[in-house]
Amino acid sequence: MPSTSETGHAKNVANFQDLIAFVTGYGAIYNPSKNALKLPQLIALHTSAQANLADVVTKNTTYNNTVNERLNAFSNLKSLSTRLVNALETTDATPETISDAKGFNRKLQGKRASSTTEPTDPNAPAPNTISASQQSYDQQIQHLAGLISVLNSEASYSPNENDLKIATLTAKQADLTAKNNAVATSYTGVSNSRINRNKTLYDVNTGLVDIATEVKKYIKSLFGATSPEFAQVKGIEFKKAKA
Repeated sequence: MPSTSETGHAKNVANFQDLIAFVTGYGAIYNPSKNALKLPQLIALHTSAQANLADVVTKNTTYNNTVNERLNAFSNLKSLSTRLVNALETTDATPETISDAKGFNRKLQGKRASSTTEPTDPNAPAPNTISASQQSYDQQIQHLAGLISVLNSEASYSPNENDLKIATLTAKQADLTAKNNAVATSYTGVSNSRINRNKTLYDVNTGLVDIATEVKKYIKSLFGATSPEFAQVKGIEFKKAKA
């Protein structure tokens, strides 16, 4: 479900279209001296606002998809880590080497980056600030790298299971890194998209909300405060919604 603030942005844009419809209906009599209040400029502003809203939706979906892909990629890391230690214990590795491997496994078994604070629904809105779990995922990758290093240093570690082989583990580490980086990149995309949308809608004097307020004031001055024309538009709400 869209958040309340996201719904508020869309409502402002929809209400602006309603305002434009009334302005169009007034015909040539609607003739403000300020260029930004003229009908062609209002239509252009509405078009830009719609494009900004659509871009946020697209970028938000990309972000949530990358989060879901990362969750899936990391989902078996704990169990894999335990299997790796068990496999090492069946080799000629020294107690010290096994102890080192167990140390990295303990770290990987520790508190995991919380999935409850991240979207699992592609339609869920991205957060306004990137989660501290980003660092937790970085740490998990580093712990896996440490474990791989220990295994690679043991000459007798040569499992027959493909998913336990060093080459497979190295590839997995690279994949986890890529998916973690993709989340950061896509978060930047949706964050920048929100900034552009908010500039279009809420910049002082030039944003859609301020322009709409001026249009209503002009209609009031043109037709009068008690006119049916002003009555048409005075109840159309425009709010400075939170980003």
